[in-house]
Amino acid sequence: MNAAERFRAAIEAGDFDAAVEEFTDDIRFFSPVKFTPFEGIDTVRALFRVLQRTFEDFRYVGDFTGEGRTPDGESTRAHVLHFRTVVDGKQVEGIDLIHLDAHDRITTFTVMIRPLSSLQAVSEAIHRGLVQDGVLPG
Repeated sequence: MNAAERFRAAIEAGDFDAAVEEFTDDIRFFSPVKFTPFEGIDTVRALFRVLQRTFEDFRYVGDFTGEGRTPDGESTRAHVLHFRTVVDGKQVEGIDLIHLDAHDRITTFTVMIRPLSSLQAVSEAIHRGLVQDGVLPG
């Protein structure tokens, strides 16, 4: 199993801590609502704590693998995990785009969500959670 597959298995088992262990220390998490990425393992770990309690009935429904380029233009192995979940009563569909480094660790993680109304619900719920956890100022 590679890092993307271990990540998926951990998320599906509800073990977000094990999932985060697949990230490099300098992980960059590209959010669909924030122009600049969340950077670093501590920040991304805090974000995943919020995601764990925000997403209801989260499930992966498909996956695709191949080659891709990181945001820096570096060629890498890429995995796309198609997901569905519910946030604040809204049906959410999206993909997690995962890039692996040469050491089989996740270096970049990009989330894309549809439709817009669901993206707005996710954004508001995550912002609330990050404020509640003291990651962002109130």
